[in-house]
Amino acid sequence: MKSPGAKAPQIADQDLPLQRLYRWERTLPDHVIMTQPFDGGQLRDTTWREMVDQARRMATFLKSHGWPQDSRIAILGKNSAEWLIADFAIWMAGYVSVPLYPMQSADNVGYALSHSEAVACFIGKLDDTNLLQGIDASVLTIALPLAPASVIASSAVYWPDVLAQHEPLQGEPVRPGDDLATIVYTSGTTGQGKGVMHTFETLTAICMATLAVLKLPPGGRTLSYLPLAHIMERSSIEIGMLHRADGHGYFAESLATFADDLRRARPTMFVSVPRLWQKLQQGVLERVPQHKLSRLLKVPLLGGMVRRKILRGLGLDQAIYCVSGSAPLSIEIIQWFAALGLPIAEGYGLTEVANASHIGRPGDLHFGTVGQPVEGVGQRIDPATDEVQVLSPGATVGYYREPQLTQELFTADGWLHTGDTGVIDANGCLRIVGRIKDNFKSSKGKYVAPAPIEHKLSQHPAVETCIVIGGNLPQPIAVVVLNDVARASLAASLAQLGAEFEAHLKRINAGLDPHERLDCIVLTTVPWTVESGMLTPTMKARRPKIEQSYAPFMEAWIKAGLAVVWAQN
Repeated sequence: MKSPGAKAPQIADQDLPLQRLYRWERTLPDHVIMTQPFDGGQLRDTTWREMVDQARRMATFLKSHGWPQDSRIAILGKNSAEWLIADFAIWMAGYVSVPLYPMQSADNVGYALSHSEAVACFIGKLDDTNLLQGIDASVLTIALPLAPASVIASSAVYWPDVLAQHEPLQGEPVRPGDDLATIVYTSGTTGQGKGVMHTFETLTAICMATLAVLKLPPGGRTLSYLPLAHIMERSSIEIGMLHRADGHGYFAESLATFADDLRRARPTMFVSVPRLWQKLQQGVLERVPQHKLSRLLKVPLLGGMVRRKILRGLGLDQAIYCVSGSAPLSIEIIQWFAALGLPIAEGYGLTEVANASHIGRPGDLHFGTVGQPVEGVGQRIDPATDEVQVLSPGATVGYYREPQLTQELFTADGWLHTGDTGVIDANGCLRIVGRIKDNFKSSKGKYVAPAPIEHKLSQHPAVETCIVIGGNLPQPIAVVVLNDVARASLAASLAQLGAEFEAHLKRINAGLDPHERLDCIVLTTVPWTVESGMLTPTMKARRPKIEQSYAPFMEAWIKAGLAVVWAQN
């Protein structure tokens, strides 16, 4: 199975996932590769030998059902060691894994299971057991050790029981590079997600291409907390550990314990998203106001001590490479962390290219860009639409059961449409401008790209997230969700915050064309969440849902004639 969008990657058989897994089982059997916290901070280490033994036993169980080759088996749950072991077991048994986000609706779970024709589903740690309503009775359920008690009681099979009752699968069953390994459902910002198909080759090729340009030292530690159902985390953690076998991966137990989990792991490589970088910054500034911090950092010896203390308190004092992805990170936050001695690279990629197509190089970061293409990836800008197009060895082999959409994903000469607009600078670095499908036409017939305006809006330290709306309106308007720090101090700073955003609006409008200028900024204290349908499981804004929610109020906001409007929450 070859991608219509790229040449077949030159991947040696010994570099494919299962081959790597067996290699470390033989050569590094007692190396602790994962540490799992549970029950309020207890820790469980897992060695390569233990991990592969469990995968072999589970593979024996899966094969005992006699399902046809390439049958689909889903994994629904928050990150854990068993999540990864289940994936390896699925592959060993000759099947295809379908990761599902643990933060989505039961309807979406049901759609993915039905569309992929899954025969079984592993269920792990969940915050919301209502998701289980999306699992049809015909689907075999297997409860992982950290699954809720109600899930363990109701599931057909419990993980420890399988391990106790089945012998390990013998030998080293492998899969060809062009075998289908996984179907990853996109989070769907505008509609139902699509099932992106990846082979063992495409998963391996893009991971190796990324590691080739990063040139990280041997070993290292990671913390896995972003959803493993997302291709970025899965490639970085799962495929990455198969190629950096002497490393050590840690998991986060919960949101409440995240700070302790991060300090325990002290990762040498840390991959995150803009929202967390912002929260880490806010946490520091709550203890040390910016004016005081700026003054301390200027003192020669004291400044170094302050930097080390802050990074040690965050758990990032050992980080040699940090990456932000999923959405643009403001330059101000990047510069703020750089002043602490923690450079953050930005990366860019799609589920359709199995993780990153671009990433900033250690020691050669170009702020405001997502860096240069990783090894073997081509980039170009369509002169007619300004769309970024890539040619990647990690390109998907297509959308599952969607041949027409697969055909539309690629250009006539085999490049992949990203759907994003961008600019390539003199250094070959890519700057993402916006999303083509997000552009809208005002009632004056002028097109507006919201992403650059949203990026300017997000520079205000009180902004958690925002969206620019303007389809069929005379002028665009912005809706801004205040972050938790701003919400906590709102009673005492209402007038001041309003004045700050009025000044912020003037500065933004001064740099925009007349048809792009914002009519007003609407402030709201109600966060957008996955549960409310405002955000995707990867924390991207669902524009149609948000616009629909605020549509009844837009006319009144515009008629008010105010620069800053407070939403009636």
